[in-house]
Amino acid sequence: MTTTAADLRRRGFKGLRVVGDVHGEADALEAAIIGACDADLFLIQLGDLTDYGPDSPGVLRDVFSLLDAQAGMFILGNHDHKLRRALMGNRVRSPVEATPRTLEQLEAATDGAELTERAITEIGHAPAWLRIGSWLFVHAAFHPGMLYEAAPREAGTRRPDNIVSRALFGQVTGRTQGDGYPERLLHWVDSIPAGLTVYCGHDQRSTDGRPLPVHGRAGGEAVFMDTGSGKGGHLSWTDLPFP
Repeated sequence: MTTTAADLRRRGFKGLRVVGDVHGEADALEAAIIGACDADLFLIQLGDLTDYGPDSPGVLRDVFSLLDAQAGMFILGNHDHKLRRALMGNRVRSPVEATPRTLEQLEAATDGAELTERAITEIGHAPAWLRIGSWLFVHAAFHPGMLYEAAPREAGTRRPDNIVSRALFGQVTGRTQGDGYPERLLHWVDSIPAGLTVYCGHDQRSTDGRPLPVHGRAGGEAVFMDTGSGKGGHLSWTDLPFP
């Protein structure tokens, strides 16, 4: 499926709806999808579909229906990558409220086996980043190499390295914080060139419940879309009309 602005226009889309980390909040995602369809917007979800929230199977059903209708897509997130490994039978490190909760919900779902098989396939094929004109979409963080390299095919099936690692996990120091999560840096925002806006999730940076724009020294901008869905916050999205 082609995702250039020109192709999306030819297919009748008037712009994009960019949706932040969902983390198992199926009702909120369904509302975002219905609104996007009503407004003729192609939906791009920024990764981390499952874990934490009450209905990860419902999220997967909605996303797979969106893919089947060719009305949207999702970017590969670190939780998606981890879920695929777990579904393949590999051991993963995760808090009990994250991947283990999703696995329990899939086990309890009547269509759990079907969802599992489809998730393995779709996560394996999901792009680690996508550029459409002056917009770039990635789960965690930008790297200048994303401007010159297409996202590798089937990044979701392989161990992340180099630019894919930046895309999934962000810019990290190698140190662990007191909460057990890696220490993350935002120096990458300063490398975004003028005229480019990067839409990302992964880091819940907003303090007012709205997507947070951050301007970099090189003239570009990052918009942090994660507002805590599945973790006590809510799901956010923003609409980008085609020029």
